[in-house]
Amino acid sequence: MQNGAAHSHVQSDRRRLLIVLVATSIYFVAELTSGYFAGSLALMSDAVHMLTDIAALCLALLTLWISTRPASSGKTYGYLRAEILGALLNGLFLWLLVVFIWFEAFDRLRHPHPVSGLTVMIVAMVGIAVNTFSAWMTTATAGQMSGLALRSVFLHVISDLIGSFGVLIAGALDYFTGWEQADPAVSILIGGLVLFSSWGLVREGVDILMESVPAHVDLDQLRRDLLAVEGTEEVHDLHVWCLTTRQFALSAHAVVTAEADRDRVLADMCHLLQSKFNIHHLTVQLERDSRREHEPKHY
Repeated sequence: MQNGAAHSHVQSDRRRLLIVLVATSIYFVAELTSGYFAGSLALMSDAVHMLTDIAALCLALLTLWISTRPASSGKTYGYLRAEILGALLNGLFLWLLVVFIWFEAFDRLRHPHPVSGLTVMIVAMVGIAVNTFSAWMTTATAGQMSGLALRSVFLHVISDLIGSFGVLIAGALDYFTGWEQADPAVSILIGGLVLFSSWGLVREGVDILMESVPAHVDLDQLRRDLLAVEGTEEVHDLHVWCLTTRQFALSAHAVVTAEADRDRVLADMCHLLQSKFNIHHLTVQLERDSRREHEPKHY
């Protein structure tokens, strides 16, 4: 059932990403054409930025498709983490994009380029509308946690939305005041915001690959709850990690009393872990005597 729900979420993510891909592609063509005929380097550069978003969308769709492939004897969890790898690549791609933007921005501060401010403002307002729609499409629905693939695209879209506002402001400053350095100055600020927003995405992807404890799980509280199950004397060799952003796994050893009903203890623990901590992939080994001293020294 858990795998079915995860598959349903992935299908929903894919549908929304396809819609965003179509909208982004149409706007890319319109912006590139407008920039060419208006002689606006700012619009042409932003169109290149949109092209990177199209690449990010294609990568996210590819990794989501791979993640739905069934498990095999060699990959017993299937390809779930393809989504994580794709999101990490998207996050790192954003960082490279920021470096490129900053390089161009500092060059334009030294050597300003003339920009058609009115055309820039008009196209930027269309971009705000398109990116607002795309941001709405890539946010999680009520009660649903979005995967890293969708969230990585959401960050691309938000960076575009901020960029469109920045381009609008820069175009207005150029049009009304003639300040040609407005465009590169705003671009530097936008790059900083993109770095700040994408840091959490990259960090979470690394945490998942390093099999860190999920952010929503208090390991000490989980241990106390397991010990509170009637018939449990000790819990050790406890591990909790993320398979993906939506699926979590646990393994543990639990020492139970001699008179305890082992089936009931195991059933109670499974119910607790699934209902309170949303952990559905779990392995709990029940023991009569503790083997803690024979196990590796870790938490």
